[in-house]
Amino acid sequence: MSDRFATMKQEILDGIEKHAASRAEAFELRKQFLDSKIGKISQMMKEMKNIAPEERAGFGKGVNELKEWAQQRFAELDEKMKARELKMRYEKEKIDVTMPAVEESCGNLHPITQMRNQIIDVFAGMGFEVFENREIENDYYNFTALNTPKDHPARDMQDTFYLSPEFLLATQTSAAQIHTMENKKPPIKILCPGKVFRSDDDATHSPMFHQMEGLVVDEKITLCDLKGMLDVFVQKIYGEGTTTRLRPSYFPFTEPSVEVDVSCFECGGKGCKLCKGTGWIEILGAGIVNKKVLENCGIDSEKYSGLAFGIGLERATMLKYGINNIKLLFESDLRVLKQINDN
Repeated sequence: MSDRFATMKQEILDGIEKHAASRAEAFELRKQFLDSKIGKISQMMKEMKNIAPEERAGFGKGVNELKEWAQQRFAELDEKMKARELKMRYEKEKIDVTMPAVEESCGNLHPITQMRNQIIDVFAGMGFEVFENREIENDYYNFTALNTPKDHPARDMQDTFYLSPEFLLATQTSAAQIHTMENKKPPIKILCPGKVFRSDDDATHSPMFHQMEGLVVDEKITLCDLKGMLDVFVQKIYGEGTTTRLRPSYFPFTEPSVEVDVSCFECGGKGCKLCKGTGWIEILGAGIVNKKVLENCGIDSEKYSGLAFGIGLERATMLKYGINNIKLLFESDLRVLKQINDN
């Protein structure tokens, strides 16, 4: 009987040496011998009924001693495994403070956001307040109050996303003029950035894009005031020496209306690929606020006049950073976006 106990001990020692490389393996090995149902030592205890009565006491004592010995061996093994795994973890997680730090890339604002902030900074320095544009408008504010009634041909200039006969996605930030003039008495000096939507999609147009509307209403406002402000704006954004010129145009909410060109900041007006050899680049639309628009908002058009301008942020961004396809601003390609950081 003692030989059987010795053989079992040796089997446990051999198992520990050959098949216990981790705590998980040690647990499985312990289970083979000490599990209450399937363990080999537990099975030996069940043999008690087959042992002769005079040998049962000695057999039971031997099994208990074997069990205590095995429990102690496996407890020692578990402590050993625990210490070894902890050491391996320390080795894996330790930090060599003499090594150079891992360089982490730092994000930056989207180019359109950068341009938006730059423009706001310029006009805030001239005393403009900022009001956010609404993305959903009703027909009155988007068209009618801006001197564009339902049968007006100017509505054909814009492909509109209608949500219902009354509501639509804003096609222009000019609607902010009406909201402001209805709720604020002159003098008024505001800047309204926002998203606008039109059914238009090509290399230079997107169905969703960003505009920045500027509005000034006060006594004796003229085109000279407009040009002076825009000259400061283009010099801050595109560099000293950049100038503007005004060309006659048409918008239903301004009279007179102008297209504003900026002298080519790439070639200094000599003519290049960017300006198509003309020395000038069209950048925004503007004009003197139509008297009918002022009157629609309850403002005395004989006492007050106003100027308004609308800047396309995508166009301004593409011109400044030499981007030739508007879709590059919406595809989130880090190879493009990482190159633009004026923060």
